Amino acid sequence: MPVTFTLNGKPQTVDVSPQMPLLWVLRDSLGMTGTKFGCGMALCGCCTVHINGQPIRSCVTPISTVAGKSVTTIEGLSSDNSHPVQRAWIEVDVPQCGYCQSGQIMTAAGLLKKTAHPTDADIDEAMHGNICRCGTYQAIRHAVHVAAQYQAAANRNATVAENVAEGDAA
Repeated sequence: MPVTFTLNGKPQTVDVSPQMPLLWVLRDSLGMTGTKFGCGMALCGCCTVHINGQPIRSCVTPISTVAGKSVTTIEGLSSDNSHPVQRAWIEVDVPQCGYCQSGQIMTAAGLLKKTAHPTDADIDEAMHGNICRCGTYQAIRHAVHVAAQYQAAANRNATVAENVAEGDAA
């Protein structure tokens, strides 16, 4: 039975088993290989994507549950690594092996969407289900703080631009 949803801003229809995990649809059917397979039991966070803006584990999410919804993968955050979290990850040089990083980044982006200025405790709580075998947790926490600063600056710049545009229109 075909399932239609939006993937990274573009409509997609797949004709697969309704119980097929979203992870495998993304990777095998749609070529979105940035989302990784880790444990297959929603315990490690490697497969984290956003559904309607909320971070979820795609390895245990049946494709049938995303019908009519919006899915964002690591490839959909930005085409040029300009998303605040991606920029911070690069600046702080977070990855070592890098395998878990797409899930870490998607979880951090979800946190910053709901908590603009997270504390260490907020970050630890949000990120606790994402396992990093290399142990870069301190760098991850630091990068989330840097991303929050980038996001705040972008929001201030957008507000200034809107105010200027409104002033030009008056």
